[in-house]
Amino acid sequence: MVNVISPTVVTAPELTAKFFRGLGDPTRIKILQHLLDGEKNVTQLVELLGLPQGRVSSHLACLRWCGYVHSYREGKNVYYAVADPRVRDLLRLSGLILTENAERVLACQVIK
Repeated sequence: MVNVISPTVVTAPELTAKFFRGLGDPTRIKILQHLLDGEKNVTQLVELLGLPQGRVSSHLACLRWCGYVHSYREGKNVYYAVADPRVRDLLRLSGLILTENAERVLACQVIK
């Protein structure tokens, strides 16, 4: 049986919110920013982020699960890359919106 997702499900507010929660951690944003410069393996990302390997791997798993990145194995290394070029657009647009609304976002008491 083929699992078909209806347009109603894809546009459901709950699913959209979950999509954005995938970007809801500064470490995941930093990972994506680094990957926009080109594919990296876990060791390279650990060095760039200055975080433990386990934490980086957990964030990469989340990003992969949500479809932001894909991975492949080459020897002992697993390499990650941005899965969809629209991720660059998404981050660029968020930067443009923040340029005009940074103070308001920082002052928000609802989202910590």
